[in-house]
Amino acid sequence: MDHNHNDRPQTAIRIGIVGYGNLGRGVEAAIAKNPDMAIAGIYTRRDPAQLKPLGAGVPVYGIDSLPGHKDRIDVLILCGGSKDDLPRQSPELAAHFSLVDSFDTHARIPEHFAAVDAAAQAGQTTALISAGWDPGMFSINRVMGEALLPDGATYTFWGKGLSQGHSDAVRRVPGVAGGVQYTIPVGEAVDKVRSGVRPQLSTREKHRRECFVVLAEGANADAVRQAIVTMPHYFDEYDTTVHFINAEELARDHGAMPHGGFVIRSGNTTAQSGQVIEYRLQLDSNPEFTASVLVAYARAVRRMQQAGQFGCKTVFDVAPGLLSPKSAAELREQLL
Repeated sequence: MDHNHNDRPQTAIRIGIVGYGNLGRGVEAAIAKNPDMAIAGIYTRRDPAQLKPLGAGVPVYGIDSLPGHKDRIDVLILCGGSKDDLPRQSPELAAHFSLVDSFDTHARIPEHFAAVDAAAQAGQTTALISAGWDPGMFSINRVMGEALLPDGATYTFWGKGLSQGHSDAVRRVPGVAGGVQYTIPVGEAVDKVRSGVRPQLSTREKHRRECFVVLAEGANADAVRQAIVTMPHYFDEYDTTVHFINAEELARDHGAMPHGGFVIRSGNTTAQSGQVIEYRLQLDSNPEFTASVLVAYARAVRRMQQAGQFGCKTVFDVAPGLLSPKSAAELREQLL
């Protein structure tokens, strides 16, 4: 890994990282793999002195110093949460900076887009929202599938992987000292979809959920299991298994953040000819892969901003060639 980021080319795209949790660390690691980029700084709400970046010499600043750093940043990558951070930060910062965020609350994307677009249009910046793999790469593959096979059906499966939102929900149950939740596609459902028969599948038929839980002192296992499997919006519509383990097992076996899934479009071009399109991800680290997607889109945002394409954008608005460090001529020669 290239730990000294100061030897990057003078023309390198200067990236500011806002927030330094799992995603922010992933962005730092991804920039090390992209020689045409350099880190302008990590911006945190914590005490900057307490932060230890992966790379030597990476500067860390308080988030309040961002307004004064406009001339040293080309694109900001926002690494905060979709619930509380991004709805406030993205519009606020898009007024002054071109940026990329990973806002992933699907139902609220239209209002998030409107808020960010108003700010970016006013500030003449380019702000791309909802990048990552879902929303993001999976969204592109859903659009492609529909456009290429108009007579068809689209299926999205997630997992096997650790779901952060569902794991948080498990940990909030009274009597739970720690725990994680894995989302697992039901094999029979996936096979049926791959075969091209276009099944009608219920929520329960598509995914199951598996929880590994550490009980708090004196907690009742049956009560905890019942509270989890009946939880509305999270578990009540799924077959959910709860395993009780100790804290050592949780730390040893469930510390990684694997994830993935597939988007499948099954359709017909004529009554006789069935066609199936599949896009699949298998990820050892969900935050590191999501970060890698954000970094590629930051390159596209820089190019769009330089071309005067201001306002809010999504992955649907970005030509694939803009994601690559290669020139259009190189792409035609090597990858077409």
